[in-house]
Amino acid sequence: MKIYRVGGSVRDDLLGLPVKDIDYVVVGSSPEQMLAAGYTPVGKDFPVFLHPKTHAEYALARTERKSAPGYHGFIFHCASDVTIEEDLQRRDLTVNAMAIAEHDVDSGKIIDPFGGQHDLAARIFRHVSDAFSEDPVRILRVARFAARFNTFTIAPETMQLMRVMAQNGEADTLVPERIWQEIARGLMEQQPSRMLDVLDDTGALTHVMPEMDTMLSADVRMKQIVDRAAQREFPLAVRWAAMLAACKSADLTLVTQLCNRLKVPNEIRDLTLLTLREHGEVTNALSLQPESVVHLFERCDAFRRPARLAQLIQTVFCLHDEVADFPQQAFLEQAFEKAQAIPGGEIAQATMLRFPNQPQQIAIAISAARVEAVKRVQIRSHNGFSSHQGQGIA
Repeated sequence: MKIYRVGGSVRDDLLGLPVKDIDYVVVGSSPEQMLAAGYTPVGKDFPVFLHPKTHAEYALARTERKSAPGYHGFIFHCASDVTIEEDLQRRDLTVNAMAIAEHDVDSGKIIDPFGGQHDLAARIFRHVSDAFSEDPVRILRVARFAARFNTFTIAPETMQLMRVMAQNGEADTLVPERIWQEIARGLMEQQPSRMLDVLDDTGALTHVMPEMDTMLSADVRMKQIVDRAAQREFPLAVRWAAMLAACKSADLTLVTQLCNRLKVPNEIRDLTLLTLREHGEVTNALSLQPESVVHLFERCDAFRRPARLAQLIQTVFCLHDEVADFPQQAFLEQAFEKAQAIPGGEIAQATMLRFPNQPQQIAIAISAARVEAVKRVQIRSHNGFSSHQGQGIA
């Protein structure tokens, strides 16, 4: 039995980047031997085992053969005679097809049968073999890598292969959950717009996100906005919502359709739709009447879910062209703080004594108190909110 560290951990180590996840491949073993050594099986499609002490994942070296359309249509062969070179040959990109033997890690010797080190130095993503075209997920992965490693380019032959894959309908076999998983990961990289560029250039966008294809063609500003959200390290919900809200052709129906089809998590979908409805009110917050400000808070369900209001402000901040000056942020934060701090319990008790048979008066009284609290903040705001007062949310 020989154990190798493979894939992204080798690549990132060579690039001098932090290594987050380590993948191990075991050569010269069998499922029975792994079980006897105390490893716990977890793989569904092929043998993967958890180390008895570290619980890291160890996969048996394998080859694969295409048996049906889609990314599930593979037959895997795992046997003790499968070599590390054969295992690496099934991987997507040359920069991900390198390995280091655990028993020889101190020597720094890298097993690199496909020129991964050369492509890494040249900052090129190049597919290992034509078997790349058998797995449509790889289009999404390359697009995501382009967003993460924004100084890399994609080899022309690899771009052409991905275009052929898109034209042949391989991307149509991807299930929504897997599409969203890869898109979400790409959005969290340092330059998400590059992911959109790759998907658009290969023709895959119209297959995996046809609604996005329509919006991207109509308004490229959305790419600038999503990169702005990434630069500020905003969360996934804000990046997705800002990207879609940035497009002038986006509407509630189209965005709802996209979110539902990809099975976007509810909280992310809801923030996106909320942004489409309310970004004008947030933008004009300084000129709103106190009652309108409180109604905005209520529509956001902010008194029960304050984080949603914070994310809405972050999203509209990204949409604001003058990113160095967004005084609406400071005003809304302070207005909400004061409105949230009103003594709701005391007001409810006093209202019940005054109107014993009219429970509806409680909500009216609490809302009125919140309006007064916002009004006091507005009076102070006439002296001006400087942009540096709003840095807390960024």
